[in-house]
Amino acid sequence: MPVEFSASVARLPDYPVAGGYSLPEDVALLASNESPWGPLPQVIEAAMRAVQRANRYPDPSYWDLRSALSERYGVAPTQIAVGNGSVDILLAFASAVLEPGTELVYAWPSFSVYPHLPAASGATAVTVPLDADHMHDLDAMAAAIGVRTRLVIVCNPNNPTSTALPLDRIAAFVEQVPDHVTVILDEAYCEFSQLDDPDASIELLDRHQNLVLLRTFSKVYGLAAMRVGFALCGSEAFVKALHQVRQPFLVNAAANAAAIEALRHQDAVRDRVVKTLAGRREVEQGLEALGIGFATSQANFAWLQLPAGTAEAGVVAGLQERGVLVRQGAALGQEGALRVTYGTSEQNARFLVALGELVA
Repeated sequence: MPVEFSASVARLPDYPVAGGYSLPEDVALLASNESPWGPLPQVIEAAMRAVQRANRYPDPSYWDLRSALSERYGVAPTQIAVGNGSVDILLAFASAVLEPGTELVYAWPSFSVYPHLPAASGATAVTVPLDADHMHDLDAMAAAIGVRTRLVIVCNPNNPTSTALPLDRIAAFVEQVPDHVTVILDEAYCEFSQLDDPDASIELLDRHQNLVLLRTFSKVYGLAAMRVGFALCGSEAFVKALHQVRQPFLVNAAANAAAIEALRHQDAVRDRVVKTLAGRREVEQGLEALGIGFATSQANFAWLQLPAGTAEAGVVAGLQERGVLVRQGAALGQEGALRVTYGTSEQNARFLVALGELVA
């Protein structure tokens, strides 16, 4: 007889992993929404110092990192959870909040990990289509909340469509959600949005104990390989629950030290945002010149719509042949689209030239 696995294994979808990890270094890696700029020298030095004590376990409470986050964001350390990337925190929330017979509400297309949460927990997914502008339909999401709903996720800016809603609309939506339903506002890309100050949503935590703001060091801090995410929570109860369902020592010592040091360099964060916005303009102007439509981006990537009749897989393969990696829309919830991270000016130009050759 074959080995038997739990029912959740059959339910879990495959995560759509980007390719390119074995390709030459001169390839324009525009598929994974990473920063094209590496860690600051001070961040690298902090991580290397921590490695010298790799024979010791890190502090399982991560109090130093949580205190540094508290100082930066004005949220009490006891209301901050950290994890091995924001994905780790999402999966932990699924374990802590969801179970068979309950429901999770989220928009679609959105972050590819969300379907894993109901699959792993046995809960039911209630997906709400995005509107015609590739944005969350908050009215429809509010209407989808029922007596079995335990968790609602709003990705703002949304991955993969790059779109975002202003904070006043988010605040009005959270106000409608029953107090016993957890709301996760996934803000992995909030620093790149020009709609509101990235810190503006934090004041909502004082009004809503059922709210969690999910953020990451992977994007604007340029630490994707270090895997550090964090949650700013409306209640300490969330932090305690996450600690109960997860293994200890979630963030390794080098990543912990790197994150603490990265927080000390907010000037570098602002500089990277400025350079990303310049890249956004470069790509959008290039797409307009090619006659290719795209969503209104508030993130560090573009969501573009290929011309009717264009073979999406063929364009992706053609771009790879020309040394440019992007993500297929079909793998992210919508055929006929591409998700393209903004890179350096040289990488953006390389992408636009290659795309123009393929859709001419």
